[in-house]
Amino acid sequence: MLTYSETGTVISSVGLRICVYVFLRWIPGHQLPPLIYLSVLSYLGFFALSWRASAEANQWRVQERQVTAAQSSDAWPQGSANGGKTRKGDAELVADDGREPRSSRDLTIVRSLMCGLPTSSLWNSITVTLHVILALFTVDMVYRAQLLHKSSDLSFARVGYVTDTTASILVREPNSSQSPIFVSYRSVPDNDESAVDAWKSAGQLPWLSNATDFTSSLTISKLHPTSRYQYSVSNNHTGFFVTAPRTGETSPATGKFTFLASSCIKANFPYNPFSHPLSVPGFRHLAKWVPSLHASFMLFLGDFIYIDVPRRFGSDVESYRQQYRQVYASRDFPAASKSLPWIHVIDDHDIANDWDRGLADPYMAAIEPWNLYHKSVNPPSARNSTSYATFTQGPASFFLLDTRRYRSPTDALHPAAPNKTMLGSTQLSSLLSFLSHRDPSGVKWKFIISSVPFTRNWRINAADTWAGFLHERNLILQAMWDVSARGVGVVIISGDRHEFGATAFRPPKKGKWPLSATVHEFSCSPLNQFYLPTRSYSEAVSDDDGIDEVCIKYVPDGNSKFGAVELEKVGGGEQGLLRYRLFVDGVESWQHVLTTPHVSEGERKGKEALWGE
Repeated sequence: MLTYSETGTVISSVGLRICVYVFLRWIPGHQLPPLIYLSVLSYLGFFALSWRASAEANQWRVQERQVTAAQSSDAWPQGSANGGKTRKGDAELVADDGREPRSSRDLTIVRSLMCGLPTSSLWNSITVTLHVILALFTVDMVYRAQLLHKSSDLSFARVGYVTDTTASILVREPNSSQSPIFVSYRSVPDNDESAVDAWKSAGQLPWLSNATDFTSSLTISKLHPTSRYQYSVSNNHTGFFVTAPRTGETSPATGKFTFLASSCIKANFPYNPFSHPLSVPGFRHLAKWVPSLHASFMLFLGDFIYIDVPRRFGSDVESYRQQYRQVYASRDFPAASKSLPWIHVIDDHDIANDWDRGLADPYMAAIEPWNLYHKSVNPPSARNSTSYATFTQGPASFFLLDTRRYRSPTDALHPAAPNKTMLGSTQLSSLLSFLSHRDPSGVKWKFIISSVPFTRNWRINAADTWAGFLHERNLILQAMWDVSARGVGVVIISGDRHEFGATAFRPPKKGKWPLSATVHEFSCSPLNQFYLPTRSYSEAVSDDDGIDEVCIKYVPDGNSKFGAVELEKVGGGEQGLLRYRLFVDGVESWQHVLTTPHVSEGERKGKEALWGE
């Protein structure tokens, strides 16, 4: 039976190993490091007590064996048949060095490694060292990037929003000797080196200061649709981009219009002690596919930074700025952005976990670097000082939602309360106008970009998703079904859950909408983060609203996921086709095809008369 100190040793050892494994490989939650530090200190204390008790017990056993040996020797008189020699069995019994038989020693070593209990001095050192190393891995995960890689000297450039005639470039350069920064560009056709254009000036950035964390943006204009360009910045950065096709059209080279989507980045996760603390394997997985996908842009759906994971080091502007610099300073980022524009929406970990407190602190500190690094080269906001936006490219129009700034407190009202809102009245009105607006000819799809899932099918922390705002969600769904019923495909793109789920929102059976008006959602994340070891998605039972939310595909596993949305025209251009491709840990794992709802000419004219279109 184990002593109290041995029991404490085993419990603290096992607890330490479990916590470290969960923290470094499953979920890097801020609750775990304190438990790990407490466990290793408890382990060392209990180990010392157990080792001392074991040493005393071992000394007592040696003495007892020596006494037994003496008594055994005295039991054989001199000159007896034994010749005064100790019996073989007694010799094994009374070995005065205190060693156990080999089989027993092997078992003790295994017990030491498995349970952390003390044994011989060599194995004691190995066992204790292993436990201390586990704790040091945790310290490394939490503190190395924060202390050694503040990235204040980061210099980089990237492409943001690209239209058919313009491209936005973000530049950061803290070295004042590089000022002013000059930006040039030239046309670089894919397969015709002789047609490479001469460099042209796009303008200059005269002075970069700490007021903007040494960032600034510039727009290159007077470009041609579906043309490939190279840009060059005088601080030794360059990249490529392809301008968007004209509204309603697709790329003449591929016959498609493609964009990517994902969310959630945590560097060096799953943890690898031999990796750079700012390494992002998800960037490498993405970069591998960028050349062949020919995507127009990446829609990043929030949680670009994790200010509070695994530990919040501050709530001031500089703390948030540093987090952005560290992601952009990753050695893996250039390959994922050199020829891929990035467009961003905001989510909770860009501010604080499950953010629902409007403009309260630390929102203003968090939004400042988000505006500098993301909004400055995003599509123009729908209104001044807002982060939600709309734009149209090729055969699709997009509404980028802000699901954090305007939402009601999650627990303040019932999910179905009419006055509970995620978007606020102004943004909701803008979204409904966007949905009802008739797009130009050739635009077959409307995409709603939400940082959090629209479906109720995710059950863990569902109140933070649209499942906590059912009244407003139903208003939006009805507007979506109206649009879909007139032959326009409506798709929701979301992230946040660290899993993939494709869901179909069927209209109520007794409603005014046909089944063909079904709205679809593709929710995909993370680009580089943990995934839940438990399953959290299951079909919601249709309640009083009569809405069926049908699971098309659920993929929970994988530390890196992103989706590619490919749009084509079929049926002589009268109908649109959407192909969704899912990539998990760098491997394509699933495809799904949708088409825009078919509406006969008679139905179309009838609906246009009904809706006054």
